Amino acid sequence: MSTYDYDVAILGAGPGGYVAAIRAAQLGLKAAVIEKDKPGGVCLNIGCIPSKAIIHQAEIFTHALAAADLGLTVDTAGFDYGKVFNKSRAAADRLSKGVSFLLDKNKVDIIYGTGVLNSGTSISVSGSDGSEKTVTAANIIVATGSSPRPIPGFEFDEETILSSTGILMQKTLPASVVILGAGAIGCEFAHALNAFGSKITLVEMMDNILPNEDPAASAVLSSSFKKRKIAIHTSTKALKAEKTAAGVTVHLQDAKGKTFTAEGEKLLVVVGRVPNTAGIGLENIGVETDRGFIKTGDYYQTSVPSVYAVGDVIPSPLLAHVASAEGELAVEHIAGHDTPVKIDPLLIPGAVYTEPQIASFGYTYEKAVANGHEAVRAVFPYRGAGKAAAIGHTDGQVSLIYDKKTREVLGASIAGAQATELIHELLLARAGELLTEDVARMIHAHPTLSETVMEAAKEAADGAIHI
Repeated sequence: MSTYDYDVAILGAGPGGYVAAIRAAQLGLKAAVIEKDKPGGVCLNIGCIPSKAIIHQAEIFTHALAAADLGLTVDTAGFDYGKVFNKSRAAADRLSKGVSFLLDKNKVDIIYGTGVLNSGTSISVSGSDGSEKTVTAANIIVATGSSPRPIPGFEFDEETILSSTGILMQKTLPASVVILGAGAIGCEFAHALNAFGSKITLVEMMDNILPNEDPAASAVLSSSFKKRKIAIHTSTKALKAEKTAAGVTVHLQDAKGKTFTAEGEKLLVVVGRVPNTAGIGLENIGVETDRGFIKTGDYYQTSVPSVYAVGDVIPSPLLAHVASAEGELAVEHIAGHDTPVKIDPLLIPGAVYTEPQIASFGYTYEKAVANGHEAVRAVFPYRGAGKAAAIGHTDGQVSLIYDKKTREVLGASIAGAQATELIHELLLARAGELLTEDVARMIHAHPTLSETVMEAAKEAADGAIHI
């Protein structure tokens, strides 16, 4: 009989932790999660879910205003951003309770408190009520997630200078916001807040907004933002922030060395995230880290074999769906299943919930060439699709990257309506080793936005029909 309390104990009940716990229970392992706040982690409580709830409501607001095209007038005088906030919190709370239900349904114990590793099989848990207990497990998974990255001179006070958490907790709509960082988070907040009427200034150090995406896709979003009067300053760095009676003045410098200022009621700083690995006892038991990230080998094992790490604490893409997949693989290895060594980074989809949406996976054209492929780019514009014209969303394109010799799909990016849903057909083609011709020959319903994917594949094969 085991001398441990559990087969696996998991630090953190976010997308990596709670999914790992449920999968462990499915595999017959006795599991527990240790969580200092609410189940669901950053994603469900102060990240993906509430932000997407706000974005959805912003789009409803925009669509209501678009009714003017039908001769209808919508009176926005009664608009109350507090109700937007309340709906976002309701969505987060509902899903957090849903996670608690799923854990209970699968007989996973939830232990509330802050956990610190004592050894590779022992965790001290301090409760908010001052209680102390020790939890033992044959295996431990660290899934403590990440936090907004602060930068010197722009420290969060969550009143004027906000993190992504702080902006989600605003109960009133800021009249103006300067956003430092035009990655996915920065662009999503720029989209949503602008839709409600905030004046937005978006600042990015790199040459393009969404610098990790295909430049052509970034250009589509940049064009849309500019039409909406969102001020964009790329190749620009922030020098300092000064709080004023009206909010904040941010001093900026462009690539040519010219300095200027941007003013806002609020300053949102979203320049990345840092792993939550400090203070959890890693150094006490010899778990190796690099710049705060936990080093892992096959199956996400750390340098201490009984300790695993998944999600934002390791140097893989900081995405909820990646954390969940890693959590499943880790517990499958613990349970003795023969699993893949690692997730293929070229099969990880990325999604940006702006208007238009951006989605991608695999190689960009430039990276495909750099990795030795005779790469070709096939592009089909949204304006060539009947459904796009019918619904009035003709801005955008599907960009398919493939190997000229083998015809295999190497990657794709989509900028346009419903891009975050459409990307998975091409991702499945890559995962299933289908060729461009296979996608091109598959009959797609008409009229649908998915026809843009088919047409891009036809362009790669022997020519699109509708351009």
